[in-house]
Amino acid sequence: MKAGKGMDISVVVGIGGGLAGIMVGFILEGGNPASLLGLSAFIIIVAGTAGATIASFSIKEFLGIGRILGDSLAPANAPNADLAGQIVDLSDKARKEGLLSLDDMVEDIDDPLFRKGIRMVVDGVDPDEIEKLLETDIAIYEYEKKEEVELFAAMGGFMPTMGIIGTVTGLVLVLGSLGGADMAKLGHSISAAFIATLYGISFANIFALPVSLKLKGKLKKEKLRMEMILTGVFAIHKGESPMLVKEKMLSYLDHEEQKLLDKGGGEE
Repeated sequence: MKAGKGMDISVVVGIGGGLAGIMVGFILEGGNPASLLGLSAFIIIVAGTAGATIASFSIKEFLGIGRILGDSLAPANAPNADLAGQIVDLSDKARKEGLLSLDDMVEDIDDPLFRKGIRMVVDGVDPDEIEKLLETDIAIYEYEKKEEVELFAAMGGFMPTMGIIGTVTGLVLVLGSLGGADMAKLGHSISAAFIATLYGISFANIFALPVSLKLKGKLKKEKLRMEMILTGVFAIHKGESPMLVKEKMLSYLDHEEQKLLDKGGGEE
């Protein structure tokens, strides 16, 4: 589906704010930020989580993390007044001039699902077949997006466990050197061991799980948009009055978008 305009910075602001809050709190307690740096702990969390995720999904899906993160930064392609207005306009034209009159407008439709639906309407495809084809497209899209949601949710589950593993391995080394270690060095080693747990819990709850929930919320809005398109295509095919079509479109819009549609739609 076509992505929305602009950028949703809430992911960046949320993750940055969460990390900043942890760091500020640690400093206020008298901590030294440098003491939170732990390369070995970071490697255990990243490598362990990557391995567990690849084993649970696939290498191809794991390598798509960068693209998925980019999607999480894009605004949700939610139902809007522009699309609703376009549906109403097409229904008006089809009712006055017939379905074939829409032929020269098909390529001006930006949304691929809507364009496909109107193309089939113009070509005289049976309504049942249109419904099956469009619902199949929606189901496939939803399946792919749910896989992305589940990937980040799984990472959020693996990270704290990898943190515990890192802490346990660190404590094993500490306990193995108890005989010859002084108390200052022992305390530093124990502190370093628990950095892995801190990393695991922090990465899971500030990064992986929030991104998963963000993607899940976007999918809900995008699916609602696709359902609106489905309703619009069928209304146009049946030759329903533009007034009735508009009322149907309003039910999919939030309050602000409803006001825009009543004013004639937003600007593309």
